[in-house]
Amino acid sequence: MNRLKDKVAVITGGAGSIGKATAKLFLAHGAKVMLVDLGEDALKEAIAELGSENVAYTVADVTKFADAENYAQKTVERFGAIDVFFNNAGIEGVVKPLTEYPEDVFDKVLAVNVKGVWFGNKAVYPKMNDGGSIIISSSVAGLSGTAGTLAYTTSKHAVIGLMKVSALEFAERKIRVNTVNPSPVDNRMMRSLEEGFAPGHAAAVKADLEKTIPLARYAQPEEISAMVLFLASDDSKFITGTYNRVDGGMGAK
Repeated sequence: MNRLKDKVAVITGGAGSIGKATAKLFLAHGAKVMLVDLGEDALKEAIAELGSENVAYTVADVTKFADAENYAQKTVERFGAIDVFFNNAGIEGVVKPLTEYPEDVFDKVLAVNVKGVWFGNKAVYPKMNDGGSIIISSSVAGLSGTAGTLAYTTSKHAVIGLMKVSALEFAERKIRVNTVNPSPVDNRMMRSLEEGFAPGHAAAVKADLEKTIPLARYAQPEEISAMVLFLASDDSKFITGTYNRVDGGMGAK
């Protein structure tokens, strides 16, 4: 079933695990996809891996509004429109207590994870077709607190507020805005956080974290992309302003 037939999608953080998994799924459902990320080599690898004539890339620093305007414009030039925006780029920062958290790292995480999301919505909205869909990557960390993850947790709470404001302001053009809120995902970011929580004992941290998830495992990137596809498609055409957990039951506690 081509749930995104003839749709054009932009994916920031497109060279990461969730970005690539989502691009693969979008392509399988008939979309044309623009991948956006900071590193050109990683983008080229992602394009080669996806192996489709319906995917292109733009290098961008999402913390710069000019770059956001550029990837939005490049998408329209290449594919003619924008119907779906997966505003997904994000970084984790470091694991440190609040009183020791480095200011420069805090600023960088907030710049990418919050300002980058704002700039993305600001740049894409004027070029998006009416009735489109914006999906923002938040996290279960945006719904609760975890000691040691000040910047990341703060940023993921912040984008839920940004999502709600966007949903209200964009509703006049029937553009939906929602967040996806994953539990820990089995990818590079979690390897970094596991090591940060207990240097040299990352495997034990992973095992402990899995015990907090009722389904007793991390999510796979493809399981997050399945929710993103739903929110991107017309199956969710009356859903806006919501956060959507993909968390193996963590929210049931």
